[in-house]
Amino acid sequence: MDRELKMDASTLEAFLAREFPQVGADFAIESLSADLLEVRLKVADRHLRPGGTVSGPSMFALADVSVYLAVLARLGPVALAVTTNCSIDFMRKPAAGVDLICRCRLLKLGKLLAVGDALIFSDGGDEALARATLTYAIPPTR
Repeated sequence: MDRELKMDASTLEAFLAREFPQVGADFAIESLSADLLEVRLKVADRHLRPGGTVSGPSMFALADVSVYLAVLARLGPVALAVTTNCSIDFMRKPAAGVDLICRCRLLKLGKLLAVGDALIFSDGGDEALARATLTYAIPPTR
């Protein structure tokens, strides 16, 4: 598996803002290497559910965006890569008003499929709130 990065953090953030303006501002890349991508969800009121906790859909979005960006970091700007599968376990309740951090690793980057593992933490926390495994389909013309 080629481990060279084709896009850096600033290029990925610009891509996300341009291609997904509806959500791009919600996320920030904290760190990026060939082995690990850390993405921040900037938690706002729209991410909360009744009971004052971050909603499951917001946590799913963080995992999904993180794996997508990890794939793009290695392949370059392939906007049409799409999620084909996701399994997510919600293990702990996140606190309201605290940003979430996703630590994402690609487990496989093939010609047509990529598989990533995402762990979500409260900013500054050391216990995982959620764990997701996602599969992305990669368009054959890259």
